[in-house]
Amino acid sequence: MYLHLGKGKIVSTEDIVGIFDLDITSQSHLTRKYLTMAEKAGEVVNASEDIPKSFVVCRSGNKKILYLSQMASATLLKRAESGLL
Repeated sequence: MYLHLGKGKIVSTEDIVGIFDLDITSQSHLTRKYLTMAEKAGEVVNASEDIPKSFVVCRSGNKKILYLSQMASATLLKRAESGLL
């Protein structure tokens, strides 16, 4: 099954490690540090045409990709669970 994250970015639900609310998780200095490190490593893909509301961590083999999405984490989670794109 696949999940549309925005801006034409689609990922396999099997590759999703986690879906996170950006407002809540970015309050932690550890999450901010993780996001900064991922960006410096070139692992961040912006799938948002607006201010991102969530981020999705995916893994494919040994590669890790962090997608920024304008959709709320609750919306993405519901879509992933129900099979909706």
